[in-house]
Amino acid sequence: MSGDTKKDTTASGSTSSEHINLKVLGQDNAVVQFKIKKHTPLRKLMNAYCERSGLSMQVVRFRFDGQPINENDSPTTLEMEEGDTIEVYQQQTGGF
Repeated sequence: MSGDTKKDTTASGSTSSEHINLKVLGQDNAVVQFKIKKHTPLRKLMNAYCERSGLSMQVVRFRFDGQPINENDSPTTLEMEEGDTIEVYQQQTGGF
């Protein structure tokens, strides 16, 4: 049985190192949390956020540490850490 326990610990340990929990902060200050793999393109998170919020990908912009996020970026390429926050802004049209 101790072998089973050790196996479970190893499996859960590797799972936690492959995934990261991220927060997405909308302009309404609502926070949505996501758990994704570190090498997964953020496009999946962005699409899921838009579907959940009823927004179109064409009208929102995602930023991390003040920098725009590309759909092909991943948490690894942006050096994100556990619990980091992605900010969402609705795109402005016009110059007034």
